[in-house]
Amino acid sequence: MGAAGFEPAPFRSTKAGAWLAPRSPGLERGDQSSHSSFSRRAEEEAPVHAIFARTLSGSPNEPSCICDEAPDVCRVRHLPVSSWRYRRLMKFVRALALAAALLAGCSDARQATAPADEPGAGAAAEAFGPAPAVVDEPLAAEVDGSLDLLIGTAAVGGLDRDALEVVAQSGDARIAWLISDLLRFLQGGAEEDALVSAFVELTGVDVRDDPGFGESAWLSVTDHLIAWDLPAPPDYRERKAELFLAVEPAWEPFFADADSEIDWRLVSWGGVLIDDRPEGSDEPCPQGCIPALDDPALTAATEGDWYPDARSVFGVVVGGEAVAFPKHIMEIHEMVNITIGGRRIGIPYCTLCGSAQGYFLDAGPRRVAQPVLRTSGLLSRSNKVMYDLSSSSVLDTFTGKGLSGPLHDAGVTLPQTTVVASTWGAWKREHPETRIVAEDGGIGRDYPLDPLGGRDDDGPIFPVGDVDPRLPVQANVVGVIAPGGRAVAFPVEQALDALADGERVVAGGVEMVADGDGLRVRRRPGGELPAHQSFWFAWSQFHPATEVWSPPAS
Repeated sequence: MGAAGFEPAPFRSTKAGAWLAPRSPGLERGDQSSHSSFSRRAEEEAPVHAIFARTLSGSPNEPSCICDEAPDVCRVRHLPVSSWRYRRLMKFVRALALAAALLAGCSDARQATAPADEPGAGAAAEAFGPAPAVVDEPLAAEVDGSLDLLIGTAAVGGLDRDALEVVAQSGDARIAWLISDLLRFLQGGAEEDALVSAFVELTGVDVRDDPGFGESAWLSVTDHLIAWDLPAPPDYRERKAELFLAVEPAWEPFFADADSEIDWRLVSWGGVLIDDRPEGSDEPCPQGCIPALDDPALTAATEGDWYPDARSVFGVVVGGEAVAFPKHIMEIHEMVNITIGGRRIGIPYCTLCGSAQGYFLDAGPRRVAQPVLRTSGLLSRSNKVMYDLSSSSVLDTFTGKGLSGPLHDAGVTLPQTTVVASTWGAWKREHPETRIVAEDGGIGRDYPLDPLGGRDDDGPIFPVGDVDPRLPVQANVVGVIAPGGRAVAFPVEQALDALADGERVVAGGVEMVADGDGLRVRRRPGGELPAHQSFWFAWSQFHPATEVWSPPAS
């Protein structure tokens, strides 16, 4: 998901009541029904624009909005911490990753494929220290009741310090996940200080010693928890729901599915609300979302001179029909539903993880309606959480697997097609019959050429935890699932250089070939395999055992 056209503004301290609407009585803890019902709150109980505006109270940065939503919503798209501050943090993180990689014996003389030995472990995790010990038992009655009180009061307007003290003194590190969730909405001020102190007491780890802590306590706390992979406390989903549904009641179906495969520990709020507009709508979201673009107008390449040749596109070829999606338009909408070559395709673009993917929407079982992809406003380890508007099912944006709702129940995994990241000039030379999304998207709006303004240039701005140190965090890779289920990643710059030098780029039984100035993957021997480009941190977290191609040592 992505913001548009401004320097991120830091979140400001605010009372929980400025964020959260009255508590919902729904989803009783212990309810194991697959689709239990939450109570939807009336929108007037949670004036979302006012909530967001108060969050930015006193901000030194006043970014300009280019989105159609209310300006105070536009300002907080994915903005947990100012980017100028985060640059210093990421320099430290990169230094740690590099040092860890060297200690682990990595070098430029790697083999052609370098598999990960232990997914989720290794040098990157060491930067966060050993995980605290945890117990596998029910919460004590006093702690359980205090958690109810803590979450309940946060949802209606405050932070119960007495309840927080009881929770902290329990020493149950699992509860730190709920501390992280509270910190997402209570950043800065006395509330943050109290929550951080509770985290320290629960885990025995003083994150205030983390060099990145001064930039964002929430990022530091959550990165530690992800790296440690601590189990969640009992009734975590239900308690988290009480907080999150106070911000967006339309997330109710996601939380209500007790049998889903959603790892709620990794889910955070992306700073925007759900896009639940009907298919084909070109109206802005009434309270602020990242609006999908359904069936955009297309023009011939000869009519695409408005777009500079050096700018990036995401290219798709299906059934002999080529279509280019300008990156700056995708940065605004982050989701397209379109028919190409007679096939219905959904294309999510996660700006935070540098990944545009193409999914066939017309290949599911007949017993479920054809999906219509939308952006939920939630994130999972800095990857957008997409969902199907038709069934309210969450799908894994990176794999296309149904994680909740009817698509999960039906065992749906959307098949993929290749999305090539290329410049417009190179793409149209390779595909002279290509079409391109119209300059106004077919909806009569203006799109600035650089809406994000370098927002992600200095590393992830949302928690990702430990990152595999074999490549830089945001190195561009093209990833593919090779025959036999092996994940293989090809660093884009190195692969293109090798192809330009006349070398073959082969690993894991697949071969890279150029398309425009992007890359495709094909079997050896055989036809094409679906592939897409992404940042390394995203590919490696979904495929921790991935092999990594690198040029043979000279």
